[in-house]
Amino acid sequence: MSTAYDVPSDLLIRRITEYLKVNVPEVTPPDWAPFAKTSSHSERPPDPRDWWHIRCASLLRKIYVLGPVGIARLRKEYGGRKGKGNVGKHKTRGGGAVVRDSLQQLEKAGLVRTVEKRGRVLTGEGKSLLDRLALEVKKSLEKSIPELKKYG
Repeated sequence: MSTAYDVPSDLLIRRITEYLKVNVPEVTPPDWAPFAKTSSHSERPPDPRDWWHIRCASLLRKIYVLGPVGIARLRKEYGGRKGKGNVGKHKTRGGGAVVRDSLQQLEKAGLVRTVEKRGRVLTGEGKSLLDRLALEVKKSLEKSIPELKKYG
């Protein structure tokens, strides 16, 4: 059985994004998404048109890997360095509305749930979804690179 730890994260996130677009109608970008930056350190809005689905997929994987995690920790994960002129660069947190709204949509879809005083965790359905998609990614990798089969 493959898990999210066994496959490259970029391939898994791409596969989860495709799944969310087609099969999860609760995950839709809000009206402000085309104009919003993802953080104060960003100079421009994200380039891909489907950045909302990509962020939701990335959040699912991060919750899978980090366990119970709150919005503050996720904001830190999506933060970056902001230029401050002569003072230099300082670390800033990512945007809270993007993380919060994405998590609320994933909760409506039944993939994430809130644990009191601990943060968000994946539901059984969310965990099985990520495991199933990880298995699909692993099989497609083995098909394209046959040498991977012997390393299991």
